[in-house]
Amino acid sequence: MITAEGLTKRFGDKTAVQDVSFTVKPGTVTGFLGPNGAGKSTTMRLIVGLDRPTSGTATVAGREYRKLRAPLTEVGVLLDAKAVHTGRTARNHLRAMAATHGIPASRVDEVIDLAGIGSVARKRAGKFSLGMGQRLGIASALLGDPHTLILDEPVNGLDPEGVRWVRQFVRHAASEGRTVLLSSHLMSEMAQTADHVIVMGRGHVLADAPLDELVRAWTRNTVRVRTPRAADLAAAVAAPDVEIVSAAPDLLDIVGLPASRIGDLAADRGIPLHELTPTTGSLEDAYLALTGDAVEYRTKEIS
Repeated sequence: MITAEGLTKRFGDKTAVQDVSFTVKPGTVTGFLGPNGAGKSTTMRLIVGLDRPTSGTATVAGREYRKLRAPLTEVGVLLDAKAVHTGRTARNHLRAMAATHGIPASRVDEVIDLAGIGSVARKRAGKFSLGMGQRLGIASALLGDPHTLILDEPVNGLDPEGVRWVRQFVRHAASEGRTVLLSSHLMSEMAQTADHVIVMGRGHVLADAPLDELVRAWTRNTVRVRTPRAADLAAAVAAPDVEIVSAAPDLLDIVGLPASRIGDLAADRGIPLHELTPTTGSLEDAYLALTGDAVEYRTKEIS
């Protein structure tokens, strides 16, 4: 279990993290989301002792990371896949890490095979592609067979097979009762992987909830209806809590009524329907609605 209590971190005049509290429970994949500059990376660095908090605490299994006797066997961390001696081969990099904890060479071979880098294990890490570097970083995180995994953008640079492998692996790790904290900007991938979501913005926790509850709370279900009598249907479904948007002369987007009720109202009035398509909100929709006012680096919209 990972626990953050009142975490605050200031760098000079800038407050990167402000009074952040959450719990990452074992047995679930917890997604860690937020815009660039939200404080996610700083929070993860605070958890693993790379930065000291200005105030508050962060613990793994009830202890601060710096007090863990054999951290590689308790916490697997991927924060920066480039944090490797570029002149070493992948195998030697992992063997050097293993030596610090008395991890046998056989485990090095296991994680090399697990991460799919066997064909390049004897090549220097400095020559690796972005995807291979990520795989080496994942292998490093798995080296001690830890109970807790903290992975920052682990699918960055991976091909579709690698992305699917990471998804399956973290789901399997959670099913074994491990604690998984997973950061990513790929909303579609996170929607398939995470059970629970923590969203940060401008150094604060904006949401901390099961993924499906977050989506329900921050999105609206819409029914797209195509009919040659759009005006008649709009009048039939009109109500104070119903929102109707005319997307085209024969097309309506209706919020506030289920598709079944719209179909019944149309049938009662003899209004033909050429399309009746309900759409549910996505994690991306919920994320954008939630973080709309917390984006620090905003791009210009293209008109």
